[in-house]
Amino acid sequence: MSAEQKIFSQDRPERLQNSLYCDMFLPDETTAIRREVRAFCEQHVAPVAWKIGHTEESVAAFPRELFKNMAAAGLFRIPFPEDVGGRGLKYPATATATVIEELSYYSNSVAAIYDVHCILAGHALEYGSDATREKFLAPLLSGKVIGSFATSEPNASTDLSVSALETEAIFHSDHIVINGRKRWITNSPVADFVVLLCKDDGRMTEVVVDLHAKGVTVGAPDKKLGNHGQLTADITFENVVVPIGNVLGKRGEGLKIALQVLTYGRIGISASGVGMAQAILDHGSHRLKTRRAFGQAMAQFQHWQFKMAERATEIENARNLYIKAARRMDEGQAFPEPEAAMAKWYATNLAGEFAREGVQIFGGYGFTKELAADGSHYRVEEIYRDCKIAEIYEGANEIQKWVIARNIFGKDYTG
Repeated sequence: MSAEQKIFSQDRPERLQNSLYCDMFLPDETTAIRREVRAFCEQHVAPVAWKIGHTEESVAAFPRELFKNMAAAGLFRIPFPEDVGGRGLKYPATATATVIEELSYYSNSVAAIYDVHCILAGHALEYGSDATREKFLAPLLSGKVIGSFATSEPNASTDLSVSALETEAIFHSDHIVINGRKRWITNSPVADFVVLLCKDDGRMTEVVVDLHAKGVTVGAPDKKLGNHGQLTADITFENVVVPIGNVLGKRGEGLKIALQVLTYGRIGISASGVGMAQAILDHGSHRLKTRRAFGQAMAQFQHWQFKMAERATEIENARNLYIKAARRMDEGQAFPEPEAAMAKWYATNLAGEFAREGVQIFGGYGFTKELAADGSHYRVEEIYRDCKIAEIYEGANEIQKWVIARNIFGKDYTG
């Protein structure tokens, strides 16, 4: 490999965030979490990130060793209070979103695994009884089990109305019987339980279901454009008997719980957009300084100077948006709108637009998964594939714009 090729395939360029962004709005505990998680990522995530992002989806390919390392480092305890075994941070949502930004800088797949395990499944379990939390949440925090969260179905995803939902829970005196099918369920091929949104006598209820129970069938992992390390699969329920104590919250409050945890999740996804955009800025700026065209470095062309200046400013804005939404959640706002919707749309849209430019910066190298001549590879190619899902899951960006519009015009106009 030539010296030039070694520069182009460099895995760890200068982190421009250190010089461009001031964490003046973050609490000291959150900046400490950022330092802790960044050090963890550099040691544990960076060395395996490319393999995770480029290995076809399979149960065997799930990054179990990394998952165990995350548990051992206490990363799964960051979002939770002390009374359930968490770290008891004053600003847990802010810290959690920061964790996701740092993870997604190296691997959006790993960030998605963390998001669903901790924010969606884990946070939903906080609505359960003491016995339910002891059975499911305690081992989730220690990494002994893997959690999943299911709202989407083959015919119901963006539309979570009771009329669209087909998975049904029939209540008996001491148990529940569940029938139905869920789709796009992150972690399901390797998960031990799922938090499930069900139709329940004309309303919706959240129930936690052991995925090892009789009548549960988890399909093979879907083959996706990107986020290969984030395994998704259908789950089918055929007369699955569930203890009645597995209800989360009260019967009929399932949609409220689901929407609350998905709002939290949107803040996390916005942070992942920031992490990916930051990675493009770092790798792209390094490439522009080292790639030469017409006798000069590409960084000397005003087009790229202005483009990178614009993107750096947008990353600043996106990061501030997700931090503001997370801080509002930490201060008791279960639905911190419109900031959560703004952050999710703005940050993931930024990642998508910037990823296209990142590939352009690297040219043919950016379009290559791995260069046959020397085995080198380039981060922007993976981000280009991974970033698209961030505009879709946990509330499509069109829905986020609708939420923002509703805050402008009111429900009488937007519905």
